Amino acid sequence: MKYRAEESEEDRLGGIKIISFIKVKQKKVEILCKGNKGKTIIILTGMGCSFDEWYNITEKLSETNRVVMFHRPGLGESEIGFDETRNTKAVVDELSELLTVLEITEPIILVGHSYGGLCVQHFAKTYPHKVAGIVLVDSTSVDLQELDELDLDEDETDEIWLEKCKTYSLMEEERLREIINPTLSEKLQPLPNEIQQRLLDFQIRPSLYKAMYSEISNWKKDAEIIKSIGTTIHVPLIVLGRDMEYCIQLGTQSGLSKEEIGIFEAKWKELIKRQAKLSNMSKIVFVKNASHSIHTDRPDMVIQSILEIVNKET
Repeated sequence: MKYRAEESEEDRLGGIKIISFIKVKQKKVEILCKGNKGKTIIILTGMGCSFDEWYNITEKLSETNRVVMFHRPGLGESEIGFDETRNTKAVVDELSELLTVLEITEPIILVGHSYGGLCVQHFAKTYPHKVAGIVLVDSTSVDLQELDELDLDEDETDEIWLEKCKTYSLMEEERLREIINPTLSEKLQPLPNEIQQRLLDFQIRPSLYKAMYSEISNWKKDAEIIKSIGTTIHVPLIVLGRDMEYCIQLGTQSGLSKEEIGIFEAKWKELIKRQAKLSNMSKIVFVKNASHSIHTDRPDMVIQSILEIVNKET
């Protein structure tokens, strides 16, 4: 696998080797490339999430495989256009071109967390011949509108998030730092200092919220488009879901109604189960003691699942 970097220098941050930028769709895209042997694993992050959250997972996987991650336009230092539409189709096109630019010709192992999982589903249905195996990590469902139909008393609706993202996207970084006061979860605090700082800086970029605004605005339409592509994938698929009881416990500890969080988590679990239908070679694993952030709560299970898919293809 050869890399055509726009800039020749490479950064080393806590052991992560980053070829700073490449051109994808005529825009600067920040990528992470680790490892130089074995299968090629592409990991797509969740909405508003940095690839640096996956530090421990990529460290392990790159011992025997080639791992590639990238920040979608607006995330990290990846460029986003003035009036650019961000949706799953855009990610599908960008990932396809990224494979071409990096001269990756063999079918890939594709991993997606949350919104990244929705993008994975779209890519796999569009380019099934480019995919050798899939791991969905508590992925957003193509039936996500059913969560709205529960009509719960939520304080994080799409409308609330859209207003928040619109406001944040118009602010300067220093003002965002004051308002957000970026922090790291307990699970991310043991990471190298350089990685921790990158994660903190990631949260105060106005472009992040510009991208999120567009992604949230379009994800329900995206889901309908993905459902309309009637392709069943014939590759190994592992669907990882969060621990329902653990999430109910976390929700009630935060002051949420146990009854309402229980209804929401039951529906989420149902939607996770449906994702197994993407492939006729699938299995589902609900990960104990894991929230939506399975990759930071239980990185061991994510690594195990990805390597299981890799070994099926070896």
